[in-house]
Amino acid sequence: MAWFRRERTPLQLPSDEERRVRTEGLFTKCEGCRNVIWKKELEKNFQVCTKCGYHFKIDARTRLALLLDEGSYQEFETTIQSTDPLNFTDRKSYLDRVRQAVKSTGLNEAVMNVEGALHGHRVVCACMEYNFIGGSMGSVVGEKITRAIERALETGKPLIIVSASGGARMMEGALSLMQMAKISAALARLHEKAIPYVSLMTDPTTGGVTASFAMLGDLNVAEPGALIGFAGPRVIEQTIRQKLPEGFQRSEFLLEHGMLDAVVQRKDLKAFLADWLVFAAVR
Repeated sequence: MAWFRRERTPLQLPSDEERRVRTEGLFTKCEGCRNVIWKKELEKNFQVCTKCGYHFKIDARTRLALLLDEGSYQEFETTIQSTDPLNFTDRKSYLDRVRQAVKSTGLNEAVMNVEGALHGHRVVCACMEYNFIGGSMGSVVGEKITRAIERALETGKPLIIVSASGGARMMEGALSLMQMAKISAALARLHEKAIPYVSLMTDPTTGGVTASFAMLGDLNVAEPGALIGFAGPRVIEQTIRQKLPEGFQRSEFLLEHGMLDAVVQRKDLKAFLADWLVFAAVR
């Protein structure tokens, strides 16, 4: 006869909600050093890895908040949107891609035009959004950047263009390629009026964007490790039949070979550009 009797209770299994790791979504992995980083620590460091200095991609709104004085800027040219001149379809229709990009980013196109202040200096800024169909340059992007240049011409304020793009938007065919000449012609008029133009290149800046306005700045600046180039390495190697040096399309290589004026850490960009505007006698 047993002195003690154990009551048998059914095993309580945790629910699906309880099984989830409580730290889910709080950490991310660095693409540079593969270390795990606490997201709040990343945010405090301007979305730059504290271990290896890798610069994470940031969206256009975050970029503008970092560059311009808080509450100083106003967006303009917000209503124009892309159409589908070629009725282009691959895995899905071009218009469906545009609608999806509008929904996911909250923007009408892959560039934001604003007028604001940078350490008190009034500027016009066009900032590209890579999450909108790879920041590709279609007719509307070309038109919006051209209108930003024209705003700088009208007001006499310096122009800043932040590039983050995979190049021309080939769903619009030759119409997208025409934007290269259109924007370059507008920048020539800006140059004639001696109005400063700063080109800030971020990761990535490629294709027709690099081949046109990104490399035409009075000051060409890039973030560390940014991919900057026209064609991809494989295409270049097949064309010239030579092995390319490692990292030849990164900003540090371009600076070493005279294609850039400076490579600046993200946390220092605002102060660096403000100093340059003072040097350029901009008030």
